[in-house]
This record gives sequence, structure tokens and C-alpha cells, in this order.
Amino acid sequence: MKTARLKRIQTAALVLLVLSGLINYLDRSTLSIANSAVSGEMGLSASEMGLLLSAFSLPYAFAQLPMGALLDRLGARVTLGFGMLLWSVAQLAGGFVRTVNQFFIARLLLGVGEAPQFPAGAKVFSEWFALKERGRPTGIFVASTTIAPALAPPVLTALMFAFSWRGMFIIMGVLGILIAVAWYAIYRDRRDVPLTAEEIAYLEDGQPADDRSMTSAEWRGLFRQRTTWGLIFGFMGVIYMVWLYLTWLPAYLEKERGLPLATAGWVMIIPYLAGTLGQLSSGVLADWLLARGLQPINSRRLPLCIGLVFAALFTIPAAYTPSLTLAIACISGAMYFINLASGSSWALVSVAAPRRLVASLGSLQNFGGYLGGSLAPVITGVIVDRTGSFVYALVIAAAVALAGAVSYVFLVRDPIRDVPAPA
Repeated sequence: MKTARLKRIQTAALVLLVLSGLINYLDRSTLSIANSAVSGEMGLSASEMGLLLSAFSLPYAFAQLPMGALLDRLGARVTLGFGMLLWSVAQLAGGFVRTVNQFFIARLLLGVGEAPQFPAGAKVFSEWFALKERGRPTGIFVASTTIAPALAPPVLTALMFAFSWRGMFIIMGVLGILIAVAWYAIYRDRRDVPLTAEEIAYLEDGQPADDRSMTSAEWRGLFRQRTTWGLIFGFMGVIYMVWLYLTWLPAYLEKERGLPLATAGWVMIIPYLAGTLGQLSSGVLADWLLARGLQPINSRRLPLCIGLVFAALFTIPAAYTPSLTLAIACISGAMYFINLASGSSWALVSVAAPRRLVASLGSLQNFGGYLGGSLAPVITGVIVDRTGSFVYALVIAAAVALAGAVSYVFLVRDPIRDVPAPA
């Protein structure tokens, strides 16, 4: 039976993770919202802006490699707390840059600082939630990735018009610093809380307790697992499309569909609300399938693959239709399904490895996703410069999503139970 203390710990952890997730994705959205203003002030082409947008993604991707090990060794309190502080200071610094090179450095540090966010969430859920109840909190937490971009157009546009794009960056940086302080002050790792036998029994959910620490040999051994590579390649299909829409949707509505920035900001709420529904339904669906007898890994993998396939199917007509209304409807459908896949992917991580390896596996998944996803802004910018249209960029995103589904189907079959050390 779940004790009142466990309920309080779970609620506090989930609330803080959602708040940090909202700030995380609002910060990622600031440059997208300020795309035209920054390009105009600094004289950037679409290709150059694509490179600046990707300055976040590659450092974020490569920072994942040590981040999982740090989370599994040091815990989420210290690792995520320091990450929040670093990314918030970098965001604040973005308001003071004077050159493109300075902006690149600020975006690089933003990427490094944000790296622990989602692997930390997987770590927290594996520590403080029983396996049978991890789907819903995971869906709620990951929904911050769509709620924030839905809020970003009206909120960040209003801040930008009131305080300039520089003021917008500074305000968001200060908010992030406050959330970092709150996380470190309130959250505690499981190893730092003396639990009763009843609480341990509830959290382990009938499984033998395993409080061993991850070893370096185990971390290296993850690369020998087929499931690890399935998560790495599969998540590329998810993040490529997510990152394309996050970084270029405002400019797409302005340049391709002829909407003023203020109007585009409100229109963008529609697909991101659809994406939020996708994230929330991912957790509910995963727990529902698990309760009806599917193996934990399959209860996550099935909605993940469905999400990728249907995201691709909705993106194709969005690329070719001349109707603004139909384009928004199709993009909304694509956003629902790609975020169903995104939420399911993080729910999958929480059941695909022992608790001591969850953050490391999640970081490797995120590494793959953002290594591929970092190409989306650059490829899109080059295509827009050369063709004057987003059509081929959307078609490429659909193809990458389908390739991701194939990876999950053929490579992610069984959970990782024991990780042998490399020879």
C-alpha cells in the first residue's frame, strides 16, 4: 500500500519536474519566436539561422553520453539542479550577446545545461513510482514539451513586444534560476530517504530489491545491447520531426502560409494542444495495455510505433495541401502522434533496464535522438534557401519517422536485464 509520505514525495517530484520541463522548452522556443527579429538585427540567412538553432542540439546530444552516468552515480538532485542553473545562466546571457559567435556559445551552454532534464525524469520515476504506475506520471512530465511550445507563441511574443527579444531572454533566464533553487531545496534522491519495509515493498512491486550502483563496465556494456541501439536509432525518428516543428513552425506559418507573427503565434497553439493530448494519452495507454496483459516493454513499444507511422502519414498532406486550414489540421494530427511516440519512448526507457541503469539508457536514447534531430534545423534551412518552400523538409521528416518505427520494431524486443562487461 502506498503511504502518505510516498504520495507527497511523488507529487512534489512530479510538480517540480513539470515546472522545470516547462521552463526547459520555453527556453528552447525563445530563438524560434525571435527568429525574424534576431535574423534582422544580425543579418542572418535561413541557412545561418538553421545553424544557430542547431548550436543547441549537438552539444545537448553529446552531453547525454556522460550525463546518464552522472545521474546514476550522483543522483537527480545534484545533477539536474546544476544543469538547471547552467542552462538558465546561459539563457540569461543570450539577452546580452552582441555577435553571432557569442550567441553560438550561449546556445551551446544552453544545450549542455539542459542535457540532464529528461533522463533525470526517467531516473526519478524509476526510483519513486512502482512499475505499474510509471506511465501516467511520465506522460504528464513529458507533456511539458508540448504545453510549453503552446504557451510560447503568445507568452514569449508578448514578452518580446514588451521588452524586446533581449529582455525576453533575460526574464526567462531569471525564472529558470528560481526553479533550479526550488528543485535543489525540495527534492531528495531515494538513497537519501530512509524508507520503511512497506514503502520498499510497494516501490519494488514484487520484484527483488536492487540497490547496487551502476559500474563503468555496465555503462560500456549497454553499447553491446541490441535494445540500446534500437532506442538510439528509433528516437532519431521522434526527435527529428519534433525539432523541425519546434524550431521552424513559426517561420513556416509566416513564410509558407503568409501569417503575421502575432497571428501565427495564436495559430500555433492548436497543434501544440494536440501534441499535449498525445503526450498525456501515451502514459494512460501504456498503463492500460500493461494492465491488460501486455509485457511492459510491448505496452510502450506498440503506441510508440503507431505514433511514428501516423505522424508520417499526417505530415505528407500537410506538405502539399494549398489549404491553410487543412495544413493546420494535418500538422495537428502529426503533432498528436509524434508526441504519443515521444511520451511512449520515455515510458519505454523506465521499463527497459534495471533501475540503476535507467538514466544511462535514457541518456543514450536522447543522444541518438538529438544527434539526428540536430540535422533538422540545418537541413530545413538549406531547403528553404534553395527552394523557397518547406515541402521537401516535411517529406524528409516523414521518412525519418518511418525509419524510426522500423528500428523499434526490429531492434527493441526484450528488456535489458544483465549487462555483461565488454571483453
